[in-house]
Amino acid sequence: MKTLTNIDKAAYLFLIVIFGLGIYFANTDLNYFDEVYTVEDGFVENGSAIFLLSASLLLLFRLFKLFKHKDLLWKFGILAMSIVFFFGAGEEISWGQRIFNVESSQYFIENNAQGETNLHNMVVGETKINKLIFSQLLTFVLVIYLIITPFLVRKFEWIKNLANKFAVPIVQWHHTISFLIGTGLLLFITSNRKWEIYELAFSVIFLLIFINPFNKEIYKANS
Repeated sequence: MKTLTNIDKAAYLFLIVIFGLGIYFANTDLNYFDEVYTVEDGFVENGSAIFLLSASLLLLFRLFKLFKHKDLLWKFGILAMSIVFFFGAGEEISWGQRIFNVESSQYFIENNAQGETNLHNMVVGETKINKLIFSQLLTFVLVIYLIITPFLVRKFEWIKNLANKFAVPIVQWHHTISFLIGTGLLLFITSNRKWEIYELAFSVIFLLIFINPFNKEIYKANS
């Protein structure tokens, strides 16, 4: 495992504090945990949006910086990831609806579980989009990306070349370990709002992945 950078150390210390306080409040004052610590538009949720947006802007910065030095597939890959993380940031704060005090349209009032202007809380029939896509599908993707792909990239050169071609950053092992530890720590929190902390951990660790991936050569100009 490569040595942690100062940014890695600071980020992991931040997450240790966040999880530590979360576990403490969830087991000593559940009402405070639900209504203050992980409340909508609170520190944890807004933190997730900030880190997701930071990841999106970092990718955009690298796209513009290396635009003349990279081929079309690389540009497509990094732009697609930037859009995904920008979308995630917007969804996290319901696209600023509560910040700017914007009322939801009738459609979202009737079809959104929280009556908000976002997609991840939409309900189709009796199926919650959040549960189907943003939980089950996302979990599957994360397992493939964080656990299986790193092994394949290190074993098969052609897979690493394919990832590099589409600007897909490959995780370092400490990224994978941190996700597994964070997942395990959720067992000590019974509240359903524990997922707000998990989302914050997700946003922080992905920003770290984009900053310093295993295949950091994808962020260098082609010779």
